[in-house]
Amino acid sequence: MTELSDDQKRDFEAAAFRRLVAHLRERGDVQNIDLMNLAGFCRNCLSNWYREAAEAEGVALSKDASREIIYGMPYAEWQALNQTEASAAKKAEFEAKRPKDH
Repeated sequence: MTELSDDQKRDFEAAAFRRLVAHLRERGDVQNIDLMNLAGFCRNCLSNWYREAAEAEGVALSKDASREIIYGMPYAEWQALNQTEASAAKKAEFEAKRPKDH
């Protein structure tokens, strides 16, 4: 395995994160509940993790600001453009698998 410096690891992780966020922005058809049910995380989780990382470094970031960073627009705007009503089956699956912090 190639030995990477800490700076390289950070840069590659940041690039992968940016690509993930860009991909999720392009796929507004993929609902957060689907992501949660399949992978155990969603766009809101990413925004929470982003905010927590900022706060760990002493940078205050609001929930709305961190969501806008991830969604590429205000959350309410994204919801109006993309969010659909989840089926009863999807809601039941989410409740059965719900992470304890949601």
